[in-house]
Amino acid sequence: MAGPPISAELGPLAALIGTWCGGGHGEYPTVDDFDYEEEMRFWHYGDPYLQYQERTWIAGTGAPSHNEAGFWRPHPGGGVDVTLAHPLGLVEVSEGTISVGTIDLASTVVARTPVGAMDVVSITRHYELTGDTLAYELHMETDGTPLALHLRGTVTRVD
Repeated sequence: MAGPPISAELGPLAALIGTWCGGGHGEYPTVDDFDYEEEMRFWHYGDPYLQYQERTWIAGTGAPSHNEAGFWRPHPGGGVDVTLAHPLGLVEVSEGTISVGTIDLASTVVARTPVGAMDVVSITRHYELTGDTLAYELHMETDGTPLALHLRGTVTRVD
């Protein structure tokens, strides 16, 4: 059974629809470097936004590492906003630009729960889409560490 038609308002975001698998490398001044594997999924129900879920696990061990879920919404003129919930006690709201093959995002709000939340202050994300390959970098700033590279990964569309 075919899904709903893709909203024309999605514009270049429609190129993300599907399931993506791959992995990457994590680093940060306050943690040991690590390699991870991941699955990203973007889907829609015909509305002018994408639903998103990502889950990661430590390469070689399969131990769960991170997951996040939320929504990606395009804006007229090449803008985009992304709202994500993280199990680290964080909610991230980011805004940026999207053009064919490139998405750049910077957080405008990182809200933290009052107990046990990771001390993240800001996040930037850069994505490069080439065919069925999506490469990205994520930079993060915490209360004690200036903005620094945290993740670099590449995923390939599997469906």
